Amino acid sequence: MKRPRELRRLYVLDTNVLMHDPTAIFRFEEHDIFLPMAALEELDAGKKGLSESARNVRQVSRFLDEMMRNASKSEIDAGLVIPGQHRSLRTAALITGRLFFQTDPLPSLLPDTLPGNKPDNNILGTTLALQQKYPNRRVTLVSKDINLRIKAAVVGIHAEDYFNDRALDDLDLLFTGMDALPKDFWEHHSRNMESWQQEGRTYYRIQGSQVKTWYPNGFLYSEADNFEAMVRSIDARGALLELTRDYRGIRHAVWGIHARNREQNFALNLLLDPEVDFVTLLGAAGTGKTLLALAAGLAQTLEQSRYREIIMTRVTVPLGEDIGFLPGTEEEKMTPWMGALMDNLEVLTQSSGEGGEWGRAATNDLLRTRIKIRSMNFMRGRTFLNRYIIVDEAQNLTPKQIKALITRAGPGTKMICIGNISQIDTPYLTETTSGLTFVVDRFKQWPHSGHITLLRGERSRLADHASAIL
Repeated sequence: MKRPRELRRLYVLDTNVLMHDPTAIFRFEEHDIFLPMAALEELDAGKKGLSESARNVRQVSRFLDEMMRNASKSEIDAGLVIPGQHRSLRTAALITGRLFFQTDPLPSLLPDTLPGNKPDNNILGTTLALQQKYPNRRVTLVSKDINLRIKAAVVGIHAEDYFNDRALDDLDLLFTGMDALPKDFWEHHSRNMESWQQEGRTYYRIQGSQVKTWYPNGFLYSEADNFEAMVRSIDARGALLELTRDYRGIRHAVWGIHARNREQNFALNLLLDPEVDFVTLLGAAGTGKTLLALAAGLAQTLEQSRYREIIMTRVTVPLGEDIGFLPGTEEEKMTPWMGALMDNLEVLTQSSGEGGEWGRAATNDLLRTRIKIRSMNFMRGRTFLNRYIIVDEAQNLTPKQIKALITRAGPGTKMICIGNISQIDTPYLTETTSGLTFVVDRFKQWPHSGHITLLRGERSRLADHASAIL
């Protein structure tokens, strides 16, 4: 009679999972974890350096050292108890998972087409041996390497991606920052509605069932009524709405730039709001993310003196082949990565510059003194006071990197993260695991943050057509 398969699975971890998330060994609830010797060897080889993966490897080593401290050989063979308790699905009893190491040689069951001298193939061979050793357990290989998962499926191993770092299961569920009101909205919500004006602004207080689906600093619009408002707060009395400012006209331009569509107008409302400390802008190429962020920063730094200077940074992940080490200071080394900044500055100086070439030259000299380019590699330990920080290409950041960056903000600082999650160049990052997706989802409830997904490209008809058909 065949015995029932145990509910507690055995997960074999690939090296890249731990290099991506050093806390992965604590993320499998009551299930057991197995670390092959090949994975430990790769961790040892990757511990040196100042990269994010090297720091993660060293953190994994500290976790393992703490778990193995004072443990005897017999205890290691029996599996180390992983900190944290979880309730069994069948008995509701508190159980803990265990961490196993490859303490004994396992037979090689790999086919001849896969030589065992490669670390990935060694991990495959170990997983096959564990399947034979524990026929009643669900043995699963967890790896962020797509090719390794393909090879695992070929040789009959159940393999999965590491899902715990996903902010969302489906990208379509990502918060867009705005909602269209249904056509019958006012029929159902106008009965207890309050309306008043204060300091030149128009406010509404609305109650109803749909209020629960809104988020602070989210935007609402109705094309039929030409209504656009921002959700200021949500409490027991309902939602407090404020009509948005209209930056579409030339008279209301921001540093010579005016919004060309609804989403850009919403973005400028967030970027110019002193009560919003953190703004995320998503959008395809040509939607105006960098231009809007920079124009709002210049207006608040030079005209309103709200911030002392603008700091712009981005992760240095090349699109093609790297151009090697660059000479000069930190700012000079970052200049080739800041082509988007220079292109947008040229647009802004032309639109606002007066007095011909001399006027533009004077404006450029002024901007260079108030705009600083900084490398993300030297952000640790810093605190930025009263700064306007723009993080470009934020889709290439991991959740840990973007957390380290946001926590640099001091009093009076505003941070803007912009990016296109369909253009991720960092290995092992996807649209659902990007740090930018992570912060959009985690910050949507905070009353001092805002997000907008820009939909329409405004760069040129050529760029719009290329984005649509290529």
